[in-house]
Amino acid sequence: MKFGGSSVADAEKIRRCADVVRAQQEKHQVVTVVSAMGGVTDLLLELAEAAGSGNRSVKYTLLAEIRRRHEEAAAELGVMEKVEPLLANLETLVAGIVAVGELTPRSRDAVVSHGEQLSAILTAAALDGRAMTGQEVGIVTNDQHGEAEPLMNLSLYQIHENLEPLMANGERIVVTGFLGATQHGVISTIGRGGSDYTATLLGAALKADEIWICSDVDGLMTADPRNVPGAQLLDQITFAESIEMGQFGAKSMHPRALEPSAEHKIPVRVRSSFNTDCPGTLITETAPTTATMRSVLLLKNVALINVAGAAMVGRPGTAAKVFAALAEAEVNVQMISQTVSEAGISLVVAESQLPRARAVLEGQLLRTNAAKRVEVDEHVAVVAAVGSGMRGSVGVAARIFGALSDASINIEAIAQGSSELSVCLVVKGDDGPGAVRAIHDAFGLGGA
Repeated sequence: MKFGGSSVADAEKIRRCADVVRAQQEKHQVVTVVSAMGGVTDLLLELAEAAGSGNRSVKYTLLAEIRRRHEEAAAELGVMEKVEPLLANLETLVAGIVAVGELTPRSRDAVVSHGEQLSAILTAAALDGRAMTGQEVGIVTNDQHGEAEPLMNLSLYQIHENLEPLMANGERIVVTGFLGATQHGVISTIGRGGSDYTATLLGAALKADEIWICSDVDGLMTADPRNVPGAQLLDQITFAESIEMGQFGAKSMHPRALEPSAEHKIPVRVRSSFNTDCPGTLITETAPTTATMRSVLLLKNVALINVAGAAMVGRPGTAAKVFAALAEAEVNVQMISQTVSEAGISLVVAESQLPRARAVLEGQLLRTNAAKRVEVDEHVAVVAAVGSGMRGSVGVAARIFGALSDASINIEAIAQGSSELSVCLVVKGDDGPGAVRAIHDAFGLGGA
């Protein structure tokens, strides 16, 4: 059972999570995974940046806030003596970064790791259990700090060897999400979806019956209820559908996190931490449904880049140059569309990465005449229609385009993979929510 930051945001919520775990322990062996307290990871990242830039006033303010939140919870849960050494260690680490005047990926990971370590101690206290780090349970990663990749086979073996004896003895184990360690024993963070990834790794290693991802929502929905008031809870979806949904919305699971459970065929249930009457959404290899479409999702804060020019037509290697340049600049491409004439490639990237992407494409492609124009539209959104029932269904695209036409929404780019699990459309940013509602209504996803 994994609990997200909003579920362990203070002592009261931690106690409620502990009650949920105890209820399951009456029938099952349970391993608990926790994220940092809600908002703490952002505070720690900001703290690390402030330390690296030598901003002492911001550093002291952030340290005081982090200390206050954890001391309040620790006082209520009676574990001040276990929390204090970690808080002191954080202050020492930050002082060292200030003294050196440089923040490295390794030192950033060391700072950020304190969030999960503190949260695990607090949750273990509420459960009368044992807190363990990802390193202690056996999660080993590569050296890519900030986005470390677990070494799968080694991690699965070590987790099993380390946790099975403890569980056989009836210990209540609470593990830090998001964290592992390199083969040299240096703390590393797994990146986005890291705590979910920790849970699925543990579930795969222990051959769990189910892996529960518990948060502040009831499960996965047919759309974001903030955009579509009539959005419905999905009772069951496939791993493939969930992976397609993984890039969209804060309440979807990251595709990397599903890899261990999908490979070992262990069901994952996304459910509320506190609404225990709701069964949530079950993610399995197959899911019985007659629905053509399952969910319509919106990705905001993105930009569209069009690389164009007749010089690209029939010239092998142009696309390779585009993607190599972006990879070198560490820009992630979220969507790709290319015309059959080969005269243009459209790319969607995160808004935050746009300046870097534009600079490297203009610098490398225009200078070598590999392309004639690099055009940018900063105000766009990506709408994704997802569903395994779309595979082989006639008329799906027509219904989507018809719904958007009726809503007077123009489509700027389209992408669909050969799997036919999803159709992704780029529209003007302001049209994004309306496009989601139009498609959601056209396919009757709101129920009766």
